[in-house]
Amino acid sequence: MTIILIAIPMFVLFLVIEAVSYRLRPEDDELGYELRDTVTSLSMGLGSRVWGLLWDVVALLGLSAAYAVSPLRIDMHSPWSWAALLVAEDLCYYSFHRASHRVRLLWASHVQHHSSQRYNLSTALRQEWTGLGTFVFWVPLALVGFPVWAIYLQQSISLIYQFFLHTERVHLLPRPVELVMNTPSHHRVHHGVNHQYLDRNYGGILIVWDRVFATFEPEVERPATASPSSSRRTTRSGSRSTSGTRWGTTCATLNASVTGSRTSSATRAGDRRPRRQPPDASSLRRSAATSSRSSEYTNRS
Repeated sequence: MTIILIAIPMFVLFLVIEAVSYRLRPEDDELGYELRDTVTSLSMGLGSRVWGLLWDVVALLGLSAAYAVSPLRIDMHSPWSWAALLVAEDLCYYSFHRASHRVRLLWASHVQHHSSQRYNLSTALRQEWTGLGTFVFWVPLALVGFPVWAIYLQQSISLIYQFFLHTERVHLLPRPVELVMNTPSHHRVHHGVNHQYLDRNYGGILIVWDRVFATFEPEVERPATASPSSSRRTTRSGSRSTSGTRWGTTCATLNASVTGSRTSSATRAGDRRPRRQPPDASSLRRSAATSSRSSEYTNRS
């Protein structure tokens, strides 16, 4: 996806702008940026592009084969063709994204996107490294006659759009926009670990597929982050699916490793009993000397 590589300077520019905005106008309920978390996101984004070149070749071959065997052809000179591609590609992305949360093999690749303790533009850069085989969700587009280059272009447009969804700086947009389009509010729900937000709002550019397939959830309360030590994290009494449970527990594990903490705050708070330490050598020698003196005093008596 050459257009994504071209867009990298733009990503960095808006990331810096957002970080500066947190400095100038901080808000108590927004976590903002943290250096280690941001460096991790940037590293994962760079790695995904390096490894992504391999998967792009596989996807290119697969989509090209599907397009070659199809007798259908769609003329991309018409604006209606692009409108149809936007809607159709977004449905393909919805299917892929939902499967990535429900199928264990796909979740193993997608989980790192939900591993950040923060929700900012750098979080969007935590993309998958192992996308082998996921192109099959877009094969129907090639089979109905959309050119492969057009499919790739629309995928890139979708990813660039979704980059701007990863922010706490933008609250609710006008109601007609919130009704049809995927917005930062809708996507914050998708990244939330609150029980009612698990496995919700899978859309890419549009939110209509979530409304149609009953996976939509509005942002009623502030979504909790994936951080195990965040004061905004809520306790979940259950989950809608096994993937939702894996989401919360895996994110907590990943975040603990990123921050370098040995135990979570929940563990520290739940177990305050003093731990009995094994005696050292000097303690054993003192104990033996005391026992010897006691025995000597008893014999004299």
